[in-house]
Amino acid sequence: MNVQVEGQTVELTSEISLAEVLQKVLSGKKFKALVAAKVRIGDDLKLMDLSATLPESAQEVLPVAADSPEGLEIVRHSTSHVMACAVKHLYPKAKVTIGPAIATGFYYDFDVERPFSSEDLAAIEAEMKNIAEQKTPFVRSELSKAEALERFRALGETYKVELIENIPAETVSLYTCGDFTDLCRGPHVPHTGFTRVAKLLSVAGAYWHGDEHNPMLSRIYGTAFTDEKALNSYLKQIEEAKRRDHRKLGKELDFFMFREDVAPGMVFWLPRGMLVRTILEDFWRREHLKRGYDIVQGPQLLRAETWQRSGHYDHYRQNMYFTEIDENQYGIKPMNCVGHMLIYNNALRSYRDLPQRYFELGVVHRHEKSGVLHGLLRVRQFTQDDAHILCTPEQLEGEILDVIRLIHDLMALFNFSYRVMISTRPEDSIGTDEAWELATNALIQAVSRAGLEYVINEGDGAFYGPKIDVVLLDCLGREWQCSTIQVDFTLPERFDLGYIGQDGERHRPVMVHRAIMGSLERFIGVLIEQFAGALPVWLAPEQARLLTVTDAAESEALAMRDNLRKLGIRAEADLRNEKLGFKIREAQVAKIPYMLVVGEKEVQEHACNVRLRSGENVGLKSVEEIAAMIRADAEEPFKKGGMCYSFA
Repeated sequence: MNVQVEGQTVELTSEISLAEVLQKVLSGKKFKALVAAKVRIGDDLKLMDLSATLPESAQEVLPVAADSPEGLEIVRHSTSHVMACAVKHLYPKAKVTIGPAIATGFYYDFDVERPFSSEDLAAIEAEMKNIAEQKTPFVRSELSKAEALERFRALGETYKVELIENIPAETVSLYTCGDFTDLCRGPHVPHTGFTRVAKLLSVAGAYWHGDEHNPMLSRIYGTAFTDEKALNSYLKQIEEAKRRDHRKLGKELDFFMFREDVAPGMVFWLPRGMLVRTILEDFWRREHLKRGYDIVQGPQLLRAETWQRSGHYDHYRQNMYFTEIDENQYGIKPMNCVGHMLIYNNALRSYRDLPQRYFELGVVHRHEKSGVLHGLLRVRQFTQDDAHILCTPEQLEGEILDVIRLIHDLMALFNFSYRVMISTRPEDSIGTDEAWELATNALIQAVSRAGLEYVINEGDGAFYGPKIDVVLLDCLGREWQCSTIQVDFTLPERFDLGYIGQDGERHRPVMVHRAIMGSLERFIGVLIEQFAGALPVWLAPEQARLLTVTDAAESEALAMRDNLRKLGIRAEADLRNEKLGFKIREAQVAKIPYMLVVGEKEVQEHACNVRLRSGENVGLKSVEEIAAMIRADAEEPFKKGGMCYSFA
């Protein structure tokens, strides 16, 4: 038989492993760096162990190096097995569950008598290094389900027994690494030496299958790379991320608080944080008015029958909250689309009235499991910058392009890069195949016309329509789900929306669901981390702080503060009887853009000594000059895009 390898035809005369096939073409470091192979059979590519026998029907063998995306995932998955092996050596009574690779590394969940703590990680990591140094092979075997069940029952591994029972196949694959055997599809690295560059990062609790009614397991997170340089770079990034953590900074900046005993997953906005939010909301309302949107607001509660009509009751009920009023069931809105459709139906519409663009900063509630709540990034109550555009089919592409432009302008304002995914019809959905095809094609055409690259995300659309998902990248290269554009032919049908066309007949509009920031809470959390708390001057709740050197400067400082406020600057005064150095340090911690020192000389000159939060000293400036500097700083980010500054 003949197969293609790296563009060469390799002639084979007998049964042979994939490693032996690749070794006929590759050698030295290039061969030693391989962790797996992809085998082409017809139109399919199958990822396999290097030790696997080449299938007779194989047409091509592609090498998978450890430092490739697929190779790194295999390294990390194998490292999770090595970690489980180390845990079993140190804690023989521990029961193993699952240990997948994830985007940043891997984790493994264990059922142990005492949950792991961060103090346990050093010993586990040391044992992992011992296992890695032994370069123990990963050996694959296949057993019948009955044999595998018998084996894991004998070991007391009840979670593995449950997993095997739920596998529909008659046989299962196992991987053995030294004295540890795990249930796994594979593939794995050839030996444990590939797992030597690893680091255990943290511990957490996790429910089995993510169900809070199941046992709480102890999860260990870790990461692995192919070289020390990449690992050290990642660890530095983690430390930087900790420094930027919005939960930590939010507390230091006095922006928000949480009370899990009172309202888990819901934010208490403190004055400074609420001011940031208000500035952002005011800016966003003005931006929408400028772009032809009408601001509306719908009720928080709608009768359950309305949610049944929309399909949310059948397809989204698990994420909703319900209550009863006068023996009628009401649903607390998880999104604003239903209210906006009812507003549209309040009047008879002509084609001349379209498009109708309804914008609402709407408070919504969604039931999130307690285990996934995470500061501002994952909450149960949040405000969505929601809008729904009802238009004719002919207007659809233009409306999508306008939304894409709005997304681009917002991302440019905050220096975010982004990537685009188009998510298609999920299994749990409503509407006809024809409607889904029309909607999906409209999104693809608009994105292509906008000149954006995109990937197809199969089966991840909303239950009522396909969507564009925009994933922004922050300064650390982390991804955040942000904007979404959804095209919907189905809900307008369900709510009998219509307009009178040029022909005098009644027609059905198309609805575009869109959110740009998404959740305001999440977006503010991302902004805090993007700027490490030092928000842009236009968004800073306190743009300037006057710092008195002595009590004699108090009246002058207050007069300057009042004058700055009259000039549209958000200014405060620190008049405490504290040393100037202490006041400056506190202002720096609070990320105040402008620190204005007022001492004896400044009182005489009716000016301030200006110090920036970067540490730069600007020198003596009048109130008018300071206001002009702050205004120029505030306007700077807006010069490069389609948005404007108008907050003074």
